[in-house]
Amino acid sequence: MSESGTGGQGGSAGGTARASSDAALAAADAGDGTRAVRAGLPEPVKYEPTLPGPVFAAHFHLPGDPTGPYTYGRDENPTWTLLERAVGELEAPGRDDAETLVFASGMAATSAVLFSQLRAGDVCVLPDDGYQALPLVRAQLEAFGIEVRTAPTRGDAQLDVLDGAKLLWIETPSNPGLDVCDIRRLADAAHARGALVAVDNTLATPLGQRPLELGADFAVASGTKQLTGHGDILLGYVVGRDAEAMAAVRRWRKIAGAIPGPMEAWLAHRSIATLQLRVDRQSTTALAVAEALRERPGVTGLRYPGLPDDPAHKIAAQQMRRYGCVVSFTLPTRARADRFLDALRLVDDATSFGGVRSTAERRGRWGGDAVPEGFIRLSVGAEDPEDLVADVLRALDMSAE
Repeated sequence: MSESGTGGQGGSAGGTARASSDAALAAADAGDGTRAVRAGLPEPVKYEPTLPGPVFAAHFHLPGDPTGPYTYGRDENPTWTLLERAVGELEAPGRDDAETLVFASGMAATSAVLFSQLRAGDVCVLPDDGYQALPLVRAQLEAFGIEVRTAPTRGDAQLDVLDGAKLLWIETPSNPGLDVCDIRRLADAAHARGALVAVDNTLATPLGQRPLELGADFAVASGTKQLTGHGDILLGYVVGRDAEAMAAVRRWRKIAGAIPGPMEAWLAHRSIATLQLRVDRQSTTALAVAEALRERPGVTGLRYPGLPDDPAHKIAAQQMRRYGCVVSFTLPTRARADRFLDALRLVDDATSFGGVRSTAERRGRWGGDAVPEGFIRLSVGAEDPEDLVADVLRALDMSAE
């Protein structure tokens, strides 16, 4: 868990008590919905809100020696404390050795892990089919004298380039191709070679998989996406189980100042309460959309880990509890893809994924992803499944004309 502190108004003792009671709840067999709704709440105090409002403070009253948890707004904030506790209870329920840190964005969290753990002369292994910002990360790592090796996610191919590595970065399912690798197998192999393991858990969310339970040292994610689910904030987090490694991540956050605003942190915590409802609805509808796309003329390369015949399904079924909200497929040409996107009525043409409103985009428009010109990444929202399926099929028909 994160360092105990006030629950906004309730004092450090209340924060500590709540951390203990929440750990007991997490260790019990509470369902995902119960855990999401209750995650990170402070101990109830008469006449105070269930979830205290955001604390806006650059500094705190600090007479004498700085012995308390809150000294300066770049280091700690009571609103972060509650959010960090909530994320930790979802990513690592029942674990006393896990610490959570929140960041201004997913890339801030990613950078904090990579640049706090690696030094000149170290070797880092990245996926070559991951998030499109990873090539920028690679260039910066190499500029700092760090050797970067890459391999595809599919087939656990990163195993082949692990020798001598200091850190292995896994992204599963991969974005946008939706390939999956065996986290436990890769983590065991990396640890046998003395390497740390970080897993980008953005697409799966902690309700889809828990990387720390599968052997990873870090679970990292963009909370901008499905974790918060409304497309209105930027946020990232790191959950780690090694105190020394997490101390370095915390130090990087302090140096870089890559901190979330208190309003963003509060909105994120509020949104987590509906995570299970959203994830279940979105994953169920995503499977319905994928099944509807199966036999459609002109649709190729259909991917969704929840489809029994998807190349990733066997491994995904072993380590994932839910398969996510993203479906990908390819239309024959760029022009057909653009017509399809223009014909959609319930799906916004926008980047990112995981929101309650469905979005889709022709991913190749950004460059950086090795995908065909007609490749579509569709993020399924919380609309009625029948309405969304009908809209997608209608747009396919219209775009074919």
